[in-house]
Amino acid sequence: MLEVCDLAVSYGRVRALQGISFNVEAGEIVALIGANGAGKSSAMHAIAGVVRPAAGRIAFEAQAIEALGADRIVKRGICHVPEGRMIFTSLTIEENLLVGGYTKGYKAALRERLGEVLDLFPVLRPRLAESAANLSGGQQQMLALARGLMTGPRLLMLDEPSLGLSPIAAQGVFDLIETLREKGMTILLVEQNVRQALEIADRGYVLESGRITLQGDANTLQTDQHLVDAYLGIRREETTN
Repeated sequence: MLEVCDLAVSYGRVRALQGISFNVEAGEIVALIGANGAGKSSAMHAIAGVVRPAAGRIAFEAQAIEALGADRIVKRGICHVPEGRMIFTSLTIEENLLVGGYTKGYKAALRERLGEVLDLFPVLRPRLAESAANLSGGQQQMLALARGLMTGPRLLMLDEPSLGLSPIAAQGVFDLIETLREKGMTILLVEQNVRQALEIADRGYVLESGRITLQGDANTLQTDQHLVDAYLGIRREETTN
């Protein structure tokens, strides 16, 4: 579904991505893992059309998209839910959702999509008229996810969805991500909680200093010594006792 080949991203003289390649197949959850500043969000921004790649190719459903603007990429079927939620706190919950669904076109289709999305987020349904500012952090993340789904994406890109959430709220987000995959959604996940990300992902790629240094299926990565030492905080022999 998504193929990234030799992708490079620069900010002025700083090269954030050094030429990375990875792919996401339909129906998968693929995790991008790495420390802060490794280039994970830069990869997301390039795919979403927020930044223009310095080099490389991005193909979605076999069509090149690296030269397209963000609006056209959304219409192609890719939705990026950015880090920090970025909901509109001056708007109601319903208004946030309707803004997210502007690409659906006619009002009837938009209302139909709203009903489908609210079925996934029942906590939001009775609060549609409330200001989005009244929501807790976990509820705001749910709203950000719901707003993204209003675009009707075939590929959902999630950037740090559990950032700043309580453990209970974060678990709710991960449970929802698994539910979306069960419904056939394809997901590219950037997540600070490496252990949890690999527990729900099919495959993963490790980014370090703008390069992919490790890749594989999620179960194998969870026992890789370098990954365990660098990101999981425990040594492999401790996990087998």
